Amino acid sequence: MAEMPNPFKDFDPTKMFKDFDPTKMFDMSKLASEFKLNGLNGVDVQAVVSAQKRNVEALTAANQLAAEGFQALAKRQTEIMRQTVEATTAAMRDLIGQGSPEEKAARQTEFAQEAFQRAINHSRELAEMMQRAQGEAFDVINRRVNESLEELKSMIRKRAA
Repeated sequence: MAEMPNPFKDFDPTKMFKDFDPTKMFDMSKLASEFKLNGLNGVDVQAVVSAQKRNVEALTAANQLAAEGFQALAKRQTEIMRQTVEATTAAMRDLIGQGSPEEKAARQTEFAQEAFQRAINHSRELAEMMQRAQGEAFDVINRRVNESLEELKSMIRKRAA
């Protein structure tokens, strides 16, 4: 049997945004210094800009992890599809072969049970892969949110002092 081509072979989502730096789109510190807004006297604009840069970096890292998880998931789905096609082809050859109708029915039932169990196992595996990828991306965001809240508390304390 000819090997199925892998449609994801050359696809690498981790490289989609490798050169993208949203912090270089415009200079927030320059923009903030040009506009003196009422009520912002004493605000450390550079600290706010740095915090926002770290937020963007965390989002970029989370997106990177999500993209890597998607790539691994797509690769595994392709492998599962190939294995399924091979198993089905082998089962069909076996069912066409020799044997009484009762023997063929028994083999067909056995194949159906095995295929059902494989499908459940594969579904579980893919769900766990997706859950891991989402969890890793969420952890990056969660850590940054907590850091950001601590930075905000620190800024408020400095301003109040």
